[in-house]
Amino acid sequence: MDTARLIEPVGLVHGPAADAAVKTGVALPLAGGGTAFTLVRLIEGDRISDLFPVERIPGGWQMELNRITARPSDAGLPSGSLVMGILNVTPDSFSDGGRYVDPAIAVGHAEKLIRNGARILDIGAESTRPGSAPVSVEEEWARLRPLLLEMSRRGACISVDTRNARTMEAALDAGASLINDVTALAHDPEALPLLASRTCPVALMHMRGTPETMGSLTTYGDVAIDVVRELGDRMTAAEKVGISRDRMIVDPGIGFAKTTEQNAELIRRLPLFANLGCRVLLGTSRKRMIGALAGVSEAGSRDPGTIASSLPGLALCDTILRVHDCAGMTQAMRVWEGVFSPA
Repeated sequence: MDTARLIEPVGLVHGPAADAAVKTGVALPLAGGGTAFTLVRLIEGDRISDLFPVERIPGGWQMELNRITARPSDAGLPSGSLVMGILNVTPDSFSDGGRYVDPAIAVGHAEKLIRNGARILDIGAESTRPGSAPVSVEEEWARLRPLLLEMSRRGACISVDTRNARTMEAALDAGASLINDVTALAHDPEALPLLASRTCPVALMHMRGTPETMGSLTTYGDVAIDVVRELGDRMTAAEKVGISRDRMIVDPGIGFAKTTEQNAELIRRLPLFANLGCRVLLGTSRKRMIGALAGVSEAGSRDPGTIASSLPGLALCDTILRVHDCAGMTQAMRVWEGVFSPA
């Protein structure tokens, strides 16, 4: 998709105030939801305008304006904001590596996540923490298969976090509902044609390089603009092989090839992602950024910071919040929605 011209929504208002501001003509709805924006920056190539009110947006920007004010497709998933529960069947993930490698323990934890509010289970069998090494497709599938088959039998909505086409194919055949690829389908050349032949939702996450190299690839001109444009390029690659945009979900990739300061800026500027016209998946859970900002070294103690860094995602419509602590996130999401729902 063409991302040369972007509109950055600023000056957000929520709930009844947003509804009133839209009715009086001083604000516009953000992604068709209950949040509105009163100010914008216009971005064209390398040029970024000063802030100005929405009433002064030039007529020649109507196509871009329509894109950021329209509600995105639900991508074949339940509508509304959703909590996605993380379940890593790996020995080396940064937060919970080794805890759920036993299939019986993993199934028990999956059921707990669902009881605590997870509408989607995101199962991963290859760690993508900074510096992690790849595992073989055979090992990845051996880890995934028992949990996936059992939770599919129980009717769970399952996302499989993988960058390998053979794993994607086996997972979909075994009952997975969603493919979540941290490389936005760039790692395995067979991933794009495989998913073009299927109908499932596809989450495209922003990352540069690999988990082993991404820490050296954090140079951006403007991190928010660059990430939106690089994700737009991956959307274009997917569309060219026949993956329709209404199946796509985009993820800014918090913690992947970004510094703490860049991650914080991306969260502040999440409304810019409305330019992609897709549902957003936001995954900040227990990440190093939270530890750096809050002074918490133990990953498992970062759930309060996860909630704080996830709630800005609710300004967009139908956001998916990917977390370890589903009970806390579900409670926080319900309170946010209860406070800021339109009158």
